[in-house]
Amino acid sequence: MKKLLSLLALLPVAALGQTFDFDMTHAQPVYDAGVGYGYDILGAPAAKTVAPFYFSVKVPDGNYKVRVVLGSKKRNAETTVRAESRRLMVHNCETLRGKTATYEFVVNKRSPYINEKDRVRIKDREKDYLTWDEKLTLEFSGDAPAVQSIHIERDDTCPTIYLCGNSTVVDQNYEPWASWGQMFTRWWNENVSVANYAESGLTARTFLAQGRLDKILTTLKQGDLVICEFGHNDEKEHRPGDGAWYHYTYLLKTFIDNVRAKQADIVFCTPTQRRFFDDDRKTIKNTHGDFPAAMKRVAEREGVPVIDLNQMTKVFFETLGYDGSKRALVHYAAGTWPGQETALSDNTHFNPYGAYEVAKMVVMGMKELRLPITQNLRADFTVFSPAVPDAYETFKWVPAQRFEIKKPDGN
Repeated sequence: MKKLLSLLALLPVAALGQTFDFDMTHAQPVYDAGVGYGYDILGAPAAKTVAPFYFSVKVPDGNYKVRVVLGSKKRNAETTVRAESRRLMVHNCETLRGKTATYEFVVNKRSPYINEKDRVRIKDREKDYLTWDEKLTLEFSGDAPAVQSIHIERDDTCPTIYLCGNSTVVDQNYEPWASWGQMFTRWWNENVSVANYAESGLTARTFLAQGRLDKILTTLKQGDLVICEFGHNDEKEHRPGDGAWYHYTYLLKTFIDNVRAKQADIVFCTPTQRRFFDDDRKTIKNTHGDFPAAMKRVAEREGVPVIDLNQMTKVFFETLGYDGSKRALVHYAAGTWPGQETALSDNTHFNPYGAYEVAKMVVMGMKELRLPITQNLRADFTVFSPAVPDAYETFKWVPAQRFEIKKPDGN
C-alpha cells in the first residue's frame, strides 16, 4: 500500500475542468505530448542541483489560474517565474531555508486556430515561440530557484486584458529583447488575465489582416479590456490613402467598433518614442510624425481613453539622459551574449529594464484613467512617474536560457 501511495504522489491530480496538481519535490518526467506534462525546453534538472527549468502542461486554449509554492526546506532560495514567452509573473522572490511563499496568477494559453476553417496567420519566426503551441509553459529561474508545488486550473470567468501592437508590446521570445506587454503581467493579481496578441513589425492593418483581432473576438466578452498601441510601423506604409489621417484613423475606428460590439472596453496607447536625441543630446525628437496626434483625435471623437506613452517615454529617455537611456534599450558590447560577435545598438527595442519601466507607465496610466479593472492590481504596485524611474543599477533581471541576436521586425 505504501508503495502504491508513493507512486500516486508522482502523478498529477487531474479533475474535471482541467485542474492539475504537481508535487515538485518528487521527480517528474520530461515533457511528452502523450503524457501531457513534464520538464520542457532544457529537460529535467540534474538531481541535487540548483538550476533553472521549464515545466509544461498540455491544455486547450483558455485562461488558467496558476498557484505556485516557492521555497526550499534545505536552503535559501531566489525564484523568478515567467510564463509562455517570458511573461513575468513573479520577480525575484526570496525565501529563507524552511520557508515558502505562495503566488497566484492567471496565464492565457492560445493556439493559432480561430475556428474549424480559419487560423491566425502567424509569422515564420513565431512558430518557435512558446506562445502559439499546445502547451502552457512555466519557466522557473533566478539565482537559486526552488519550487514546492504547481497548481493549475481553468478559469473561464476572469476578465482578460488583450494587448494589440507591435515589437514594443509583444512577448519577446528571446533575450536580450523585451517589451512592455510581457512585464505588464507582473502587476496583476489572480483575478485578471493578460493575452498579448502583439507581434514585431505589425501595423494596425497587418494586425487585422493576419486575423489577430478575429481570434480575440472569439473570446472577448463584457468586462474585458483591449489595449492598442500602433504607429511605429504604420508610418512606413505608403500605399494610396496611407498616413496618419486616413487609413490609420479608419483602422483604429475598426478596432473600436469591433470591441464595443462585444460590450468590451478599449484603451489607446500612443507609440513609444525612439531614442533619437536632438543635436544638443538633451531633447528627444519626434519621429512619429502626426500618428500620436491622429490617435488622440480618433480617441477624442469616439470617447476612447488614451495613455500617452509617447510623452511618457520622452520624459523617461530625457530623464535618463543621452548615455543613460542606452541602458533601457538593446545596447550591448560585443560578446555580452552567446554568439554575439558585434555590438548591439538598437534605439527602438527595449531590454528588460526598459520594458519593465514602460509597463509601469501603462499601469500608472490606467490608474490615472480610473479604469475599474485596476482594482485587481497587486498590492505592491506603487505610484510611478517616468520623471523618477527606478534606478538601472538596482534592477535585477536573471536572463532566460534562450537567446537570439537577430533584431525583431520593425523599427
